[in-house]
Amino acid sequence: MREVCCVLYNNWKKDIWTIPNLLSLFRLVLIPVYVSIYLHAETRGQYILAGCILAVSCLTDMIDGKIARKYNMITTLGKMLDPLADKLTQLALILCLSMKYPVLYPVLALLVVKELIQLGLGVRFLRRGKMLPGALMAGKVCTTVLFVSLITLVLFPGIHLAAVNGIAVIDGVFLVISLVSYLHAYFGKEVKVRDIES
Repeated sequence: MREVCCVLYNNWKKDIWTIPNLLSLFRLVLIPVYVSIYLHAETRGQYILAGCILAVSCLTDMIDGKIARKYNMITTLGKMLDPLADKLTQLALILCLSMKYPVLYPVLALLVVKELIQLGLGVRFLRRGKMLPGALMAGKVCTTVLFVSLITLVLFPGIHLAAVNGIAVIDGVFLVISLVSYLHAYFGKEVKVRDIES
């Protein structure tokens, strides 16, 4: 475990300054900005501004992956930092929206359980010097569905409750599918964890 930590630390010092990783850090900085604006929003314009901040976050999420692949900037740090920015953004978004739409609390609970399970598995395999090479397709689709549906709720604060219920169900289904896919990646017939590159 100590050797793994040393490798991660040494890589972190040089990898943090790559463009994809800086974009991931930027997304982390946007989280408190969004939370502050959304929770204090009273006008249509303020809700739109909160939605635009989330859209910028989603855009940088797409860009950093493309840059990393095109210019060979894929790093171990990036493999952890990118999903961390995604998960914290999702958590902040659903938490804020749940305060207005209580029907989303089960989705929030499911997200927390899912992420805790994945975190536990990630740490368990990291201690063995292994990790998933990147996000699974099911996880990417789930992230896209969550962001699109939840940003819709931000942009349209007067949306009908039936639509909110539908969004809650859809998000819940995709979260379950994503969790099952990750469990399969760790323990299924075709295990996808790989040794951490030194």
